[in-house]
Amino acid sequence: MNVPEELLYTKEHEWIRMDDGNATIGITDFAQSELGDVVFVELPQVGDTFKANDPFGSLESVKAVSEAYMPIDGEVTQINEILLDSPEKINEAPYSDGWVIQIRPLDPDSLKELMNSTEYSNYVAEESKE
Repeated sequence: MNVPEELLYTKEHEWIRMDDGNATIGITDFAQSELGDVVFVELPQVGDTFKANDPFGSLESVKAVSEAYMPIDGEVTQINEILLDSPEKINEAPYSDGWVIQIRPLDPDSLKELMNSTEYSNYVAEESKE
């Protein structure tokens, strides 16, 4: 399982990367492997605003449909339009080409509530035991 150290993570298996005051969000390598082959994505509109833990879109795989949840409060500034025609990018490169949305954080302090890579790895290991 790939868990890049520079990212922050949620218990719902999303990752977030901060860059010049903006945030890029996607699903983790663990999440994409659990989902299986992603065949369709539903994304929000640019300008949509979400609170932390709100569902902002969905990912349909050969196994199931799963919601994607907002890690922090934010306004959508960009969607990864590549995913509309090539949803498999989420499986192929969840931390690069397979990112899902970019947002303008509305409460940057809420980043403190997310997990670092070690905490997330431990969380997944514990969750897998159950």
